[in-house]
Amino acid sequence: MDKLIVDGRGKATISNDGATILKLLDVVHPAAKTLMDIAKSQDAEVGDGTTSVTLLAAEFLKQVKPYVEEGLHPQIIIRALLTATQLAVNKIKEIAVTVKKQDKVEQRKMLEKCAMTALSSKLIFQQKVFFAKM
Repeated sequence: MDKLIVDGRGKATISNDGATILKLLDVVHPAAKTLMDIAKSQDAEVGDGTTSVTLLAAEFLKQVKPYVEEGLHPQIIIRALLTATQLAVNKIKEIAVTVKKQDKVEQRKMLEKCAMTALSSKLIFQQKVFFAKM
């Protein structure tokens, strides 16, 4: 969904790109700055997924906030998050689909499915089947 952002000088920008939107924001709050840094890193490393990583990180912060307010030591929270990460990685490995290296047709089909998933959020999503085959 496109967003309209107007800066202090009245310059308007319309975008649905998370990285672009975050660059336009004037953020002061330390937690918000952390979210912006996460998004910038995601954009620099991958070039996509800034909105997803920002929302995910924001949800993590939202979930741990009550524990911070209770006075729980940050190291305990970090250990719990690392444990949760390991559980998630184990689950992903458990449900992972193996693609046989020798079966080029199966590899191609899997790559096309992955490409179509990635293209679903882009402007060209209506032509995702065409572009996925490329």
